[in-house]
Amino acid sequence: MTAHLLPPTDRTTEHPAHRLFVDRWSPRGFSDEALPEKELLTFIEAARWAPSSYNSQPWRFLYALRGSAEFDTFLAPLVEFNRGWAQHAAALVYVLSKKTFIPAGKTEPAPTRTHSFDAGAAWANFANQAAISGWATHGMSGFDVAAAQTALGVPDDFAVEIAIAVGRKGDGDKLPAMLKEREKPSPRLAVAKIAASGLFPKSFGG
Repeated sequence: MTAHLLPPTDRTTEHPAHRLFVDRWSPRGFSDEALPEKELLTFIEAARWAPSSYNSQPWRFLYALRGSAEFDTFLAPLVEFNRGWAQHAAALVYVLSKKTFIPAGKTEPAPTRTHSFDAGAAWANFANQAAISGWATHGMSGFDVAAAQTALGVPDDFAVEIAIAVGRKGDGDKLPAMLKEREKPSPRLAVAKIAASGLFPKSFGG
């Protein structure tokens, strides 16, 4: 497979890291290019190999390609701000996580404390595989969770975690001026702000 096709950024690192992780970012401006379903399933294939507690694999993915009968249903729960730009995405995906699992040797389901965390690992795999394939992703927490749960027919044993807009990065010509100005890679906290040897440091904040 061709390595990392998204354009490189001017981000710099404090320590060596693969450019895939450094250059991946979340644009809002997408081109009109359609996303073939087989490409989307490649991203999900990468996601399914994520690690999870007890190998419970709690992640689930619901998706709608632009132009499909379900696309507007997937778009509707998004807050107005996100609907404005996500309507131009080639696909919308909702990531769910199953709140219970059946432990080895048991027959009854038990709560899993890490279902959201594990689904997040799968989402990271999804986003990075998309970047390797030259596609952009933008995760969104800005949506009506209850409305999404109802509209998508999601049972109560599943949490609706995030929505994802997927598409080929465009020039942002469909974005309002305010968003077009923000259409660039965002910075990250310094390593000292997120990692420490030993006990919880003051540098992490309260």
